[in-house]
Amino acid sequence: MTDPVAPPAPASFRQHRFQPPPEAAELILVRHGESEAYVDGRLFALTGGHGDPPLSPQGREQARRVCARLGSAGIDAIYVTSLRRTAQTAARLAEQLGLDLRVEAGLREVYLGDWEGGLYRKKVADGDPVSQRVFAEERWDVIPGAEPSAAFAARVRAAIERVAAAHLGQRVAVFSHGGVIGQALALASGSRPFAFIGADNASISRLVISGDSWIVRGFNDTAHLDHPA
Repeated sequence: MTDPVAPPAPASFRQHRFQPPPEAAELILVRHGESEAYVDGRLFALTGGHGDPPLSPQGREQARRVCARLGSAGIDAIYVTSLRRTAQTAARLAEQLGLDLRVEAGLREVYLGDWEGGLYRKKVADGDPVSQRVFAEERWDVIPGAEPSAAFAARVRAAIERVAAAHLGQRVAVFSHGGVIGQALALASGSRPFAFIGADNASISRLVISGDSWIVRGFNDTAHLDHPA
């Protein structure tokens, strides 16, 4: 008499780490390091109408730390904006990897109209009623002369799409600004406009762009600042 044949083991299915879709672009969004403080009555120099302060000493140290972390991240390209604090933050990484800094002006910070040049910081610190409305209504264009919300969202979307289309299947570091990062993640998630506002200086957020699909993979990672190597 032959032994009965054991039934085949049922198929099993493990959980796996996320893998970007084929030909997706991975965008590492880095907010610039801390810039110089605004001194009451002394507006920052303007570039294209935007306040353009350099990094502060603290910001330069933050830049060193974030670039050290990204040095082994497999970066294929580095983008900055037309405002110098982004290029100053990215400079060490570009030198380490032998990559040029590519400028994407569409990722410059939201235009703050009458509050440009650093005045926005004072208005917020003073609890100005208009600044309170900005956050209550989640609209920058409450500020007189500021960039309309729909125009800002469209500008950020178009710039992200340009960068992603140029780097299918690659990983790109994008050094930008807090308002831009917040807007990009709001677009990706379909959230409230300010749901991702307040990314820390030199923080890392992550997007995966695959065609019309934008996937949020991280927000405001500051491990390199809290526990530097």
